Amino acid sequence: MRPGQILVADHDGVYIIKMTGDVRLTLCISFDQFIDSMLISPNFSSVLFDLSEAEAVDSTTLGLMAKISILSQEKRNVMPVILATNSSIKRILDTMGFADIFKIVSKLNVDIAPENCLKTIECDEHEVKEKVLEAHRILMGLNEKNHETFKNLVTMLENS
Repeated sequence: MRPGQILVADHDGVYIIKMTGDVRLTLCISFDQFIDSMLISPNFSSVLFDLSEAEAVDSTTLGLMAKISILSQEKRNVMPVILATNSSIKRILDTMGFADIFKIVSKLNVDIAPENCLKTIECDEHEVKEKVLEAHRILMGLNEKNHETFKNLVTMLENS
């Protein structure tokens, strides 16, 4: 698998988040910081996740994506869109209950090309643990199946 990368672009308040390769936790620390700045931006109007070049997305990344959707709907009444063409990624999104909090599509009528790559930010072990916990708590809150899937991981992390 190709190493993961997260690319972002903002065009008049429409945020595009393109994930490529194998997207893992190390990218999510800087991604979480981007989420915070995006959501407080006065021109924020919508967000599109382009997963068309993603080979894998870990559960922490999925939890942070869910965080964006939940906060976008709460703060701006906006339901984010996910472009997903890979059948295994679509299955994961379905299994996690993402159809309830995202509009999932397999094609777009416009081309997208975000250019600004998020850089990985070095952080201590405690910060990584807190982000993993937050992401998995969000996933657990989406539905009962996710709650059962992630409860042991969350309990283990809370007790470590």
